[in-house]
Amino acid sequence: MLSRVHSLGLRGVEGYPVMVELDLANGLPGFTTVGLPDSAVRESRERVTSAVRNSGFKFPARRITVNLAPAQARKQGTHFDLPIALAVLSASGQLGDGRRLAGVDGKPPPRLGFVGELALDGRLRSVAGVLAMALRAKEEGFTGVVVPAGNVREAAAAGVQAYAADTLREVVDFINGGELACPRLSGRCVHRAKAIEELADVKGQALAKRALEIAAAGGHNLLLIGPPGAGKSMLAKCLTGLLPTLSWGEALEATRVHAACGRRGLIGERPFRAPHHSASTVSLIGGGPGSRPGEASLAHGGVLFLDELAEFSRGALEALRQPLEEHKVMVTRAREALEYPARFQLVAATNPCPCGWRGHPKKACLCSRPAVSRYLARLSGPLLDRIDIHVEMPALDFRDWARAPGAVETSAQVRARVGAARQRQRRRLGREDFAVNAYMTAADLRRHCALDAEGLELLERATAAGLSARALDRCLRVARTIADLEAAEGVGARHLGEAVQLRGLERLQRLC
Repeated sequence: MLSRVHSLGLRGVEGYPVMVELDLANGLPGFTTVGLPDSAVRESRERVTSAVRNSGFKFPARRITVNLAPAQARKQGTHFDLPIALAVLSASGQLGDGRRLAGVDGKPPPRLGFVGELALDGRLRSVAGVLAMALRAKEEGFTGVVVPAGNVREAAAAGVQAYAADTLREVVDFINGGELACPRLSGRCVHRAKAIEELADVKGQALAKRALEIAAAGGHNLLLIGPPGAGKSMLAKCLTGLLPTLSWGEALEATRVHAACGRRGLIGERPFRAPHHSASTVSLIGGGPGSRPGEASLAHGGVLFLDELAEFSRGALEALRQPLEEHKVMVTRAREALEYPARFQLVAATNPCPCGWRGHPKKACLCSRPAVSRYLARLSGPLLDRIDIHVEMPALDFRDWARAPGAVETSAQVRARVGAARQRQRRRLGREDFAVNAYMTAADLRRHCALDAEGLELLERATAAGLSARALDRCLRVARTIADLEAAEGVGARHLGEAVQLRGLERLQRLC
């Protein structure tokens, strides 16, 4: 006896349809799963056997062969338990009339997808990656998906009919014409990210605060250079409190990435990832035995903070060049090639030398010039070229430290200006998600950043000082953001001059 049940698989951050085929044959009792299953899928036979029996059904004592098609795609995860159990019950004639699978009155059956892990007593447990699978189910024309109750909000967020089930018995009753809860999202709202640090608590550093506001308004990458205790890490942690709330599209994309690493539930806040400087290239970019997303992808839609940038391995930093330029990561293996989104905002912090005190007014630097050169040489020119804003932060003065809190702006005040600037960018670029100046194309630069003779002369002098063509484009993007913060229609010379001053690459190189 042959039965078929629709399900879905997960490859990277993308779902794909899977047909669960099951054959009952005469012979010695056995349970074989084919179709490139991993160990979690092969172990489903034990869970399915116990769940079927403990749900009040009879498990057939026959030779069972399960095929997960397409057979050339590797199947991972425990979410195939439910469709396999339903296929067993269907092939052994225990599903009743099965009208929701077989159709009634000559009508074609609805195309339902089934996803869920089974406990030994027949209860359904939540699984990872439901959002990506539900999105693909919608693209494939599925009429609905049946998922564990803990995953129903994720599935409903994809816009597909989602049915919540708690047990295998409930799913069988539903197939025979019963009802399952089918909640709908009351609204497409996500929560504002809770600020890790408050901007008003950062003492002094007016230039760095201005750079942080510009970076938040235009989605620009930022490098902070200064001695220990200057406030680099604290300032970086203020960024999420300045950014606008995640849009619905951004929230869905971030959720798909995190689901590939096992996280369940919708992502409602902008991610803030801060890997240690000992992180490997694989942990930053992704890959490894399971081809999992790395920190660059887990920061998608949010902030990637790299503290002590010069302490990261050279290979790990150079691997960031592709995602910084193309906003995606390609993980290529012998059997597959996966693409992960990586539209993050990079904030990096580094000391000016190995001891950290170079340029400090009161503490002497003990590093030799060759040692400083070797230290800063870990940051290659091509990598620094991809960071829009470089800011040197001086040591904190006591008068700034002792200043009353009421004399500085709060995160809420700056966030209001950032939100207004981003609204102007969305209207100008005609996009909703990721519509920021940092992602402007060459055509966008020609259209929206036209310069007069004074501006061209300023850029020519900057080129003579050592700025590359890529750096000039990034200066234009930063200047466009400065103009947006001022609600200016065009990019003026003063906007461009401030943008050039915020590229401290030449000053950094002179430290060597």
